[in-house]
Amino acid sequence: MTDNLPAYRGLSGSGYKHITINHSVGEYIKDQAHTNGIESFWSLLKRGYIGIYHYMSAKHLHCYVNEFSYRHNTSDYGTMDFIGATVVLMGGKRLTYKELING
Repeated sequence: MTDNLPAYRGLSGSGYKHITINHSVGEYIKDQAHTNGIESFWSLLKRGYIGIYHYMSAKHLHCYVNEFSYRHNTSDYGTMDFIGATVVLMGGKRLTYKELING
């Protein structure tokens, strides 16, 4: 779900179900479609950029987006549930500095 920015027009033919909301004519919700969720996500990502990282390289941008999408999708978890779910997902994974900078 996006607004009607022309840059999003190609999404419909790329395997995504794409619904547009036309803010310029006062439309903010269409059936169950709205842009509040994605606007909330971008706000969270921007706060992470400004407040935590201060720089996100294009090479690793997908990692930052994945981290903040996880944060967004688990925002209703309590602190201990969030920590527990995160620890479970970390099991068996290791990222060395060499892999990070050379990968």
